[in-house]
Amino acid sequence: MPILAAFMVPHPPMIVPMIGRGSEEQVRDTIRSYERVADEIASLRPETIILTSPHATMYADYFHISPGRGAKGSFASFGVPVISFSETYDEEVTRRIEKMAGDWHIPAGTLGERDPMLDHGTMVPLWFIRQKYNDFKLVRIGLSGLPLADHYKLGMLIREVVEATGRKAVFVASGDLSHKLQDYGPYGFAPEGPQYDEKIMDVCRRAAFGEMLDFDEVFCEKAAECGHRSFVIMAGALDAQRVEATVLSHEDVTGVGYGVCTFYPKGSDEDRHFLDRYLKKWRKEQMGDDYVMLAKKSLESYILRDEKIDVPKGLPEEMLNSRAGAFVSIHKFGKLRGCIGTILPTTDCVAEEIIENAISASTRDPRFDPIKPEELQYLEINVDVLSEPEEIASMDELDVKKYGVIVSSGYKRGLLLPDLDGVDTVEEQVSIAMQKGGISPGEKISLQRFEVIRHR
Repeated sequence: MPILAAFMVPHPPMIVPMIGRGSEEQVRDTIRSYERVADEIASLRPETIILTSPHATMYADYFHISPGRGAKGSFASFGVPVISFSETYDEEVTRRIEKMAGDWHIPAGTLGERDPMLDHGTMVPLWFIRQKYNDFKLVRIGLSGLPLADHYKLGMLIREVVEATGRKAVFVASGDLSHKLQDYGPYGFAPEGPQYDEKIMDVCRRAAFGEMLDFDEVFCEKAAECGHRSFVIMAGALDAQRVEATVLSHEDVTGVGYGVCTFYPKGSDEDRHFLDRYLKKWRKEQMGDDYVMLAKKSLESYILRDEKIDVPKGLPEEMLNSRAGAFVSIHKFGKLRGCIGTILPTTDCVAEEIIENAISASTRDPRFDPIKPEELQYLEINVDVLSEPEEIASMDELDVKKYGVIVSSGYKRGLLLPDLDGVDTVEEQVSIAMQKGGISPGEKISLQRFEVIRHR
């Protein structure tokens, strides 16, 4: 049996009357919409509610599924300990998700629970639901720092498990929208805030779930959104289904966006395999020049066969007859997966420099686990060939778009490439380079700049 319905809901504790104490009246539309969601769930009478929350246990590279028979929680931290919860988990569904995640090469499971208590991103939806319906078990899943495509794929996996177990299940995607909608809000204002809210509500209105995968990570961060990954998992759970979508409400009067939507599957639709479509488009965009293809061949050979390739024949003369430092940067769906390079040349030619650094970036970057064979099809590889660094007297001679920077203090040295997403000022560029080099504020520093030829 497919998932019966899915619901996108926010989780501000103040909409619970005993917590809001009257302040909840300013978001009355959100409360009415929540009550309608609870009524619809009650009418569906699900055996299992699958709930994703940004405030459950979260890891950068792992989806945590709450383990055990169940969990308790209360609104004590919001001054109302009398509102409490004691939830029973659907252990079979949890076990099936964990097992299938291994088969699908998705890093998800029940290990590493830091706090078994229910979080407010879970309890606020449950408070509304339990006013209307109580005969269900819960599956609680946290988000991760993994790419959006991995979140969508997890949703697809959840749907497979629901169908395999025959559970009557609904999906509740808990998450606020932007936290930067108004100057008077708790997080202030950013122009990306209302842009995010407008964009996500339009996507949900049209059930255009494939567009959720195209949201830029930097844009989402600047908007201070809360629930996007939660919504993407939900979208994956409805993959290849025709969906009837209804926007019940959207409010931003508190400076934080609250959106409530319902989604009902209406049969299969082969034109809505959104992850497949996204991956085909992405792979087409990843075709690179000789520099990128050499890095790709190098890391693939090393990861698949533990072999370092020789310099191939037929490369451009500048790759064979010149020497330069080079950085190989590897991303997976927009998220950094490895980056290592050389400031000055260490080999006989640029081609050898790329071969060596591609291996190091994919297997020896201390910030990441070595890349696995099943990840190779999802990698984006960039190669930056560096000019010889030149000494500069001050930051006035830097330009974040044109120049990279090397910051030195004694034996400590940090480098940052130019034209990076999210690095908008020279001050930010130098500060990050100092952090990478272990250089503390106040230490005497010297600066060098360099240019790069970037191959994407």
